[in-house]
This record gives sequence, C-alpha cells and structure tokens, in this order.
Amino acid sequence: MKRKTISKLHLVYLIAVIPFCYSSCKLLNNSDNQEKYGNSEQSLHIMFYNVENLFDTLDDPRTNDNDFLPNGSYNWHSYRYYDKLNKIAKVVLATGGWDDIDLIGLCEIENRKVLDDLVFHTPLKSNKYEIIHKESPDRRGIDVALLYSRDKFKPIYYAFTKIIFPFDSSIRTRDILYAKGVVLNRDTLHLFVNHWPSRRGGKEVSEKRRVYVASVLREKVDSILKHNASSNIVIMGDFNDEPMDRSIQEILNAGFDSIDFTSSNLYNTCYQFKQQGKGSYKYRYEWNQLDQFIVSSNMLNNTTSLSLKPSDVDLFSQDWLLIEDSKYTGKKPFRTYLGPRYQGGYSDHLPIHMTIWIGK
Repeated sequence: MKRKTISKLHLVYLIAVIPFCYSSCKLLNNSDNQEKYGNSEQSLHIMFYNVENLFDTLDDPRTNDNDFLPNGSYNWHSYRYYDKLNKIAKVVLATGGWDDIDLIGLCEIENRKVLDDLVFHTPLKSNKYEIIHKESPDRRGIDVALLYSRDKFKPIYYAFTKIIFPFDSSIRTRDILYAKGVVLNRDTLHLFVNHWPSRRGGKEVSEKRRVYVASVLREKVDSILKHNASSNIVIMGDFNDEPMDRSIQEILNAGFDSIDFTSSNLYNTCYQFKQQGKGSYKYRYEWNQLDQFIVSSNMLNNTTSLSLKPSDVDLFSQDWLLIEDSKYTGKKPFRTYLGPRYQGGYSDHLPIHMTIWIGK
C-alpha cells in the first residue's frame, strides 16, 4: 500500500514541479557567470534550508515528538508526511535550476529515517545524494544534516560538536556539523552546518546562548585558519540571529561592510538581503535574515581555486513559496503549519543558494 501511495504523490509532484523548474532554470542560465566560468562542471552549488519540522509519523520515546504523530495534536499522518517530503524535493530541484545542488545543509529534520525517505523516495533519488547525520541532544529531536553529491564533494573527515552551556548544562541544543572534503579532486573545502538556539523567551534573554555557540564555532574556525590561513571555509545555517547581531558580527567576527583579509577572515554574504529589505523568515511586519552563508574572506579573491562573489548568493523566493499575509500585510513563507492548523505549504523559512566557482 505504501508504494502505491508514494507513486501517486510522485506523479502529482512531477506534474507540478516541471513548469516551476523550467522558469527557474531560464533565470539561472541567463547569468553572466555562465559565460565567465563555463559550464556546471566548473561550479559547486550549495543550498541551506530550514525545512520546518520534518518529522516522521513514528513515536520516538526519547524525544518530545508527540505532536507529530497520527493521533497527535497536528494529526500528522503518512499522506501529509510524504507530501512534505515531495515539496522539499521540489524546492531543491527548483533552486538548482538546470544544475543539481551538490551540497545541501538542512535543519529541523528529526532523524536518519526522514533523510533516507527524502533521498531515496522522492524525485531526488536520481541525484544519488549521500548523507552525513547524527542524532543531537535537542529535546524535540530535531537535528542538522548534510547531503552531498560524491561526484563533486568527497568527505575525508566529519565530526559533530556538542554544545554544553557553562551557565546552564540542562539546556539542550543542536550539534554543529563539520565536514572536510575535496571538491572535484582540486581543493579542500571546510563546511559547518548550524542551527543555533531559538529566540524563545525573547531575543535579549536568549542571546547569551547564541553568543556562546558563536564562540565555540569561532574556535573551530580559528583552529583551521591557524593551520592554513588560506583555507576555504563555508559556514551555513539558521543562526536565529541576523548578520548585524552581536553573536555573528562581534563573536563570530563575520564582516559585511568591507572585506578585511587581515582581521575578520570571515565574510557574511547574506547581509545584502537585509539591505534590500528582504529576508528568509518573516516575524510580524519584518523580514529577518536568519539563514546565512558565511565564508572565509580569501574565497572572494577570484584568483583562488574556489571562489565566489556576493552576487553568487541568492535568496530563493519564488511566488509559490509565499502566501498572502492577511494580518501583517505583504507576503510570508507558505509554511506547513500555522500554529496547530495545517496549511500544506513548504516551510516557514526560505532557502538560500550559493554558487562557488572552481578554478583550473
């Protein structure tokens, strides 16, 4: 029975996604970068997406997943689960356009099972992604993960950093995922996938948690740069803070006004969206840029083997990912749930996408 249900959903999915992919592909292929750098074999496409509570329908007694059960408050059953999986696959395919996404950072995924279902039981199966994941100590059971295409990225090491707050060891949050790998057998890339503590209780009250996680991440970055000051580093995630907030600008020391190769070492590529009045997450009237790519500054030097420009980063905000905001005006992300009410959308966050150009 399950195979028949999934097949029908795949058919519906394919009918819906093809026109969206086609229009997105046309836009992406008009880029001047295509002429400058050549075809997709010379590029690496990276995406980060907070997928908003991707839970399976099974009870995990170790975590607080009771809402996302068939008899839970959200009435989370198999049809809704597989529909959400196919919607996430649709977003990934549309974000890539003509090119496949090579590396995908994800957050708010429950476990390895939902990743397997996403990779092997949706149209993403043709991409043959491999998975890096570990269960985190988060009380709700949500984790971070990395999907990668072995054709472009070959991991040589990965690890998960557990966060233990010195001021309150009872707090549980997501690990920081670190992966080191080789891109097309040419150069090494260091990746960090993050989902920092939420703003629950208020931004100011909760800030010290994100500040502490930023300090832990900065130590990891410094250890890499100490070994090789020209290391290629990409930090991605839902930071629950914006580029100008203390945790990112001061503690992580990710600059955005100018590129300082001697003191900052990190550059926040997503501040530009804030300047444009855009964002990946909407809170009441305001768009917030909580989802970000932060890179080592040397990668903005186009003479290096792995390089990019700020214009190579985009916020994927197609109309079908948005819905009218009747309360606060404008539009907002078309999410799966609004409170306990099922909407059948994609996520409460928009994905971000980055192209890295690979020199010869």
